[in-house]
Amino acid sequence: MKTAVFSARRYDQTLLTAANTGKRHELSFLQDRLTLDTVALAKGCAAVCVFVNDTVDAAVLTALAAQGTKLVATRSTGFNHIDTVAADKLGIAVVRVTEYSPYSVAEFAVGLLLAVNRKIARASTRTRDGNFELDGLMGFDLHGKTVGVVGTGKIGLIFAQIMRGFGCTVVGHDPYPAPAFEALGGRYLPIAELLACSDVVSLHCPLTEANRHIINATALADMKRGCILVNTSRGGLVDTEAAVEALKTAQLGGLALDVYEQEASLFFQDLSSTIITDDVIQRLVSFPNVIVTGHQAFFTEEAIGQIMATTIESISAFEDGAPLSNRVPLPA
Repeated sequence: MKTAVFSARRYDQTLLTAANTGKRHELSFLQDRLTLDTVALAKGCAAVCVFVNDTVDAAVLTALAAQGTKLVATRSTGFNHIDTVAADKLGIAVVRVTEYSPYSVAEFAVGLLLAVNRKIARASTRTRDGNFELDGLMGFDLHGKTVGVVGTGKIGLIFAQIMRGFGCTVVGHDPYPAPAFEALGGRYLPIAELLACSDVVSLHCPLTEANRHIINATALADMKRGCILVNTSRGGLVDTEAAVEALKTAQLGGLALDVYEQEASLFFQDLSSTIITDDVIQRLVSFPNVIVTGHQAFFTEEAIGQIMATTIESISAFEDGAPLSNRVPLPA
């Protein structure tokens, strides 16, 4: 099947080509993001393969349908960047990667937490400059602290297990409680109570309209003063400007982000030789107690290999007229 692969980086091309055994599908790799301005690049392609910062709204889908596209395959678990209702009306099937190594994201979240708490990046920069002073680098023991896990699916559960290994008390919030979370000693709380008692809060939930800005000015005010917030899920879960204000007053003790509300215009590209006009992210990275990474928590050999294999399997199933086990469900 002829497939246009948007937002394709070198690793996408290498690993997706490897997964495309026998060169069954004709893959056209495009570095461009899918937008209304670039949709013409998929002309003649029965399928398009996209990533989290591609624009797959009603207008783009309408243009794709007019060009003959019948399948959108996203190389991600989340699908909030796709208007699934519009796709259904246009007769376009949407598939995703329902699961990949959950350890990749959970382990990275722990790494971000340690880096912010123990000032690891700042300390490394100092020593490179020959400064071995310890002032300003003090953190706190995680042992004995309370860690709030918002979203206790596969990734959140593994993160909680790791935190238990550190000797932390774990509390959770999820509309669908998991017996496995309680079995490891976790306790579910309403979100306000979780925020009030947690020394660390880590977000592990998909982005929906119901939980957009679940961490807003009110939530930040409810947090235990000095709490560290970690987000490796979706940028829209956090009201970034409210977080900046909470950092300025020290209500928020530290912030670790692998995702960002306005990341679509920034992430997955080299902007080191340009002027970044996003004032919010510029303010964020100016804080000594903030770490921002470019949406790389998923980026391990195991996870990427599984993502690419699942994507090719879905394209093959669609071409064969087989059931699409990874089809995105329509909203209830």
